[in-house]
This record gives sequence, C-alpha cells and structure tokens, in this order.
Amino acid sequence: MRNLLSIGLIAAGILFTGAASAADAARESAANVPMPPGFRIEHSEVEGPVFADPRGMTLYYWPLRTMRNGVTGDAANASACTDEKTTKTAGLMSPYPPGLELPELDKRLSCAQTWPPVFAADDAKAVGAFTVITRKDGRKQWAYDEHALYTSNRDKAPGDALGATTRDMGGAAEVPAQRKVAAPPPAVPPGFAINTVATGRQLLTDKYFSIYTSDRDGANKSNCDAACLKTWKPVTAPQSAVSQGEWTVFERSPGVRQWAFRKKPLYTYVLDTETSSLQGGDVAGWRVAYTQTAPAAPKGFTEQDTDIGIVLADSKGMTIYTYNCGDDSADQLDCSFPDSPQSYRLAICGGGKVERCLHDWPYVTASADAKSPNRTWTVMTIDPKTGHAAPDAQQGALRVWAYRGIPVYTHYRDRQPGDYTGNSNGEFGGGRNGFRAFWLRDDYFDNAGGR
Repeated sequence: MRNLLSIGLIAAGILFTGAASAADAARESAANVPMPPGFRIEHSEVEGPVFADPRGMTLYYWPLRTMRNGVTGDAANASACTDEKTTKTAGLMSPYPPGLELPELDKRLSCAQTWPPVFAADDAKAVGAFTVITRKDGRKQWAYDEHALYTSNRDKAPGDALGATTRDMGGAAEVPAQRKVAAPPPAVPPGFAINTVATGRQLLTDKYFSIYTSDRDGANKSNCDAACLKTWKPVTAPQSAVSQGEWTVFERSPGVRQWAFRKKPLYTYVLDTETSSLQGGDVAGWRVAYTQTAPAAPKGFTEQDTDIGIVLADSKGMTIYTYNCGDDSADQLDCSFPDSPQSYRLAICGGGKVERCLHDWPYVTASADAKSPNRTWTVMTIDPKTGHAAPDAQQGALRVWAYRGIPVYTHYRDRQPGDYTGNSNGEFGGGRNGFRAFWLRDDYFDNAGGR
C-alpha cells in the first residue's frame, strides 16, 4: 500500500513529518463579514479562520442535539450553559442511568466556567448575522446565526482553538454533544466549499467532491491534453466569473474558462466515487488541493501503512492513538484533557489501575531537548501516577507529546509498524470514552482519527 497511498501524500505536500513546504505556510482566507465592535477573525492552525472576541479568543457554539435519551445543547437564540455546577449524570447516553454522582466534584467547573459566555453590553445592537440574546439570568449575550456564543477555558492565546473542531467527528446518539467552532464563511467563489480533514483544510466543489492540481501545469495555464481529460475534469468557471484574491479565471481553450487557485488550475477526478476523497492524489503528478495543510507532527514521527490506510506513528513506527472523552452530564463537558477527572481514562485503559494503563497505553514521551514544532503539537509534563499535568521539576514526571492539548499514546499489543490493535478501544468505538488511531488517511472506512 505504500507505493500508492504514500505517493498521494507526498504529492499533496502533506506528509506530517517532513520539512515544511511552501504550501504549509499558506493561510486560508475568510470572507469579509460584518462583526460587532472589537470582534475579529483569527487564524488557527487546524481550523483555519475563526471568529474571535476582542481579546482574540476563539468563539464557539453548542448546537442542539438529540441524544438517545433526551435533548441537550442550546436552542435557537437561547443558552442552556449556566453557572450552576452539575453533580449527577443526566442519563442522555446509554448505558448510564441518570442520577449517578460525577467524579471529582470538588474540582468540577460549571458549564459557564468551562465555556464562558460572550457577554454583550445592554445597549448592544445586532450586526449582520451577530445578534444579542437574553440569558435566563437577564444578562445579554452575543449569538451568531441564532447560536449563543462562548469562549473556551482551554484557549490561552489568540489563534488557539482547543475547545472544539470544525471537523465532522460523527453525530451518533452515543457520542457526546460536542461544541462547534464559530467560523466565518470561506473566501471561495460560488461552486466551492472547504472541509476540515486530518491532512488539512481540503478544497472541494459545492457537491463536496475533491479538487486536485497537476504538477505539469504552469501558472494559470493547463497542460491537461485530450488523454488527460479522460480522467481529469477541469473545474470550469461561468462567463460571469471574475478573478478575485487568490482565485483566477483563465481561458484554457476558446470559450472554455477554468478556475485556478493560487495560480494552479483546478480539476476533479472522474474516478472519485466518494466525497472528500484523497485518492486522486495517489496518482503520480497530482496533488490534493488545500487552502492550508495540517501542521507538521514532531520531528521523528513517521507515517505507516496499514491494510486500510495510513496512520501517524512514533519514531519506531508504532501507531499513535488519541484519547477522546465526554461525560454524561447535562453540560456534556469534555473529559479528555489532563486537568479533567482521570477516572474515565483509567477505567478504559486499565480497569482503574494506573500501572496497567502505563503498561497497556504508554505515553509517547518527548526527549529532554524536544521543542514544540507548532501550537498544535506541544510538549507537556505529566504525573504518570495521576495523569494530571505536573511541574517540570517534579520527580518522576514525564515529558510527553500532546496533540491539541491532549497526550498521545501507543498500544502494547502493536508489535510491528502498521499494527493498529488499539483502534476504537473503549465505549462506542472510542468515540465517547476511549482511544482511536491517528489516521492520516481518513477517506478509508470512515476512520476519524484525532480531534
């Protein structure tokens, strides 16, 4: 599988562990939309452009979700996120009944402490799709497209977007009701869309089919001949289309106008049968089109073939796993982070036993001189006995790699590169409380890896 799949990743310029290419430095543009005074658009490494408050903190919303045993989230123009700390399970997700006491209540935050509402002045007025709603306590709160807006206590600096993702992680009734990133419309002409995948912000048609570029083409010039056109279909532009920003229109033949992005002519692949596929990039000389690629993994990490795709792996080729967790409270709070109650993780990785967890799911450790390559992949210090963050000088603490603020792991049953025996380990395929392999090719078998 290496010869086919890896060629596609190399051609796309998105191998996580290689040197950064010119495309890696490109940032996605956003449409210019009206915003409240002080609000702005920030750039994030994984999510692309995001709405931010006057401090630059990313904005989020909590869409209403029907769960197996009830409904949670915010209704239109309303907020269900309050200062009251929840102490019991809500019974929204099978098999847990309601009324069970939640762990570590002495440290538990309320919904509003975890997701601070974006308050508005009493005299604030609507601006475009931004409106003002009234909370149950009478305070005013900003909303976007009828969704109440929040920041995340995970984010520390402008451009951080650790609270949620624009990536579709599945909406099954047994998966937590996750928050969403509030993002501006993409700066694309009519007929195009953008989707967040493991390898970056992928450029698509408005029918969500993938778009590609050819290494044989010149700047705003197509060299796709008659034989080429049997497999690759130019993305044509209507007669009314005009060049704008990074988008140009050129005449590929008399009367036929084609779109180019960053001067690269655009095509679809006639053999693509699934939306958001990466398979056209497996053809030598062709690249998947991205508005921005995913940030590089730490030096020494590798990509490994499996029988169903490509996973991110450590320096020894062992598959890397991410941990996902959401508690069954009315607030549906994330319990993936080191400052969350670790009883959830310990129950899955070792039946509540720390020693077994450390054996079965060892942290991916970082060397003493390792430095974070970007804001997405960082080094953190963990107390292995508790799973919580620890001071750098603490005796016995581990320096570990973290993806979006959450440590990553390998699995003891993986014996050779390409093994992924720990994938979907936990409750409901690891989607609610458990581990998933970090899939780089998530267009195979709907493998949603990472966050």
